[in-house]
Amino acid sequence: MLISIITAVYNRKAVIGDALASFAAQTHVKREHVLIDGGSTDGTLEVLRAHLGPTMTLVSEPDGGIYDALNKGIALAKGDVIGLLHSDDLFASPLVLAKVAAQFSDPKVDAVYGDLQYVAANDVSRVIRHWTAGRFDPTLLKKGWMPPHPTLFLRRQVYEKYGTYDTSFRIAADYDAILRYFGKGEIRSAYIPEVLVKMRVGGESNKSLRRIIRKSSEDYRALKKNGMGGLGTLFWKNFSKLHQFFGKAN
Repeated sequence: MLISIITAVYNRKAVIGDALASFAAQTHVKREHVLIDGGSTDGTLEVLRAHLGPTMTLVSEPDGGIYDALNKGIALAKGDVIGLLHSDDLFASPLVLAKVAAQFSDPKVDAVYGDLQYVAANDVSRVIRHWTAGRFDPTLLKKGWMPPHPTLFLRRQVYEKYGTYDTSFRIAADYDAILRYFGKGEIRSAYIPEVLVKMRVGGESNKSLRRIIRKSSEDYRALKKNGMGGLGTLFWKNFSKLHQFFGKAN
């Protein structure tokens, strides 16, 4: 099973090397890394070129934002399964892709996801938040549930049948896509109850109060668009995150 990993990157020279090493360390042999650079000017492109190997594809050109870049990567990916590795993120262990592939050995499984840890930007061993996703149940969508997007792997057919990211969303296209896939699409998923990805804190959606407000507005639009609730669901989506700051797992 060929697994394609897509990384969208723009001016992340300080951390992109860690993401590349994380991919290179995976024990699953049949894998490819599709790198979509938005035209970096800080030396990121030089790092990417220095790491290029036979299982990697690099495109560097201006894009319309992260979701546009991810859509480009999906279009280029050759894998049976497609996952993401954001430029600030790391796979939690070298076995992640092997464990994901094992779950996809069941032909009935359309999606695989696991848990996510938010870690300090300057010390990935220090956990800030721990997101235990839990098993999926369709009733959870109207309670604000979603799988951690950085841990989500999908069969290619999911994108082909239900579409890629709606770039009219600047911050919440991932939430819109998840509602579309898990709600309208009723895809079948498998949950791996362990941390698959470590994400450095400081993501685009939470950089400022203005962006947090915009994120909430886009989340609400995604809920209404997909018929998954409204303000009540939005409240529970945000409220349910509070426990992630307590009892952080190693």
